[in-house]
Amino acid sequence: MDIMLFHSVHGLRPAVHAAADRLRAAGHQVRVPDLFEGQTATSVEEGRALKDKIGKDELLRRAVLAAAPYSDRGLVYAGFSLGGSIAQTLALGDTKARGLLLMHGTSDIAENASVDELPVQLHVADPDPFEPHDWLTAWYLRMRQAGADVEIYRYPGAGHLYTDPDLPDYDESAAEATWRTGLAFIDSL
Repeated sequence: MDIMLFHSVHGLRPAVHAAADRLRAAGHQVRVPDLFEGQTATSVEEGRALKDKIGKDELLRRAVLAAAPYSDRGLVYAGFSLGGSIAQTLALGDTKARGLLLMHGTSDIAENASVDELPVQLHVADPDPFEPHDWLTAWYLRMRQAGADVEIYRYPGAGHLYTDPDLPDYDESAAEATWRTGLAFIDSL
């Protein structure tokens, strides 16, 4: 499977490369575009400032440019937090998307979004201050209305970016459960 994996607001750091290596070890082709062009952040606040400086439109432009050469193959889009938001936007706009694996993040859904039973899997902390329950309920209903086949996995007590071993949110048990479930999901596509 061809996978386009997008980094979080922290930028393209070792944990993202390790995630890509995990996916490659399972037999997948993985690309990890650097949407921040070499810049990384040591905190969420610093990362948000960097994201805001670059701008949402520019980040999406960079993501589209990274995915475009491979999209005819039918990509699986994946991402962490901010990267999940970007992956979701691209997957909903790509008629050849094979699947969408979201870790720690979602995004708004356009009113006219429509997909043909796109397989979607979301993994989030429970509770997650960036993905509150009311938001996730509305998100789930909108994704289903758009035609996606959605599964949500929640991890009680985990921090927002619980799959990143270099951050304070890391939760080894939740991270391993996410990877087991996520890899099975990708293998089923």
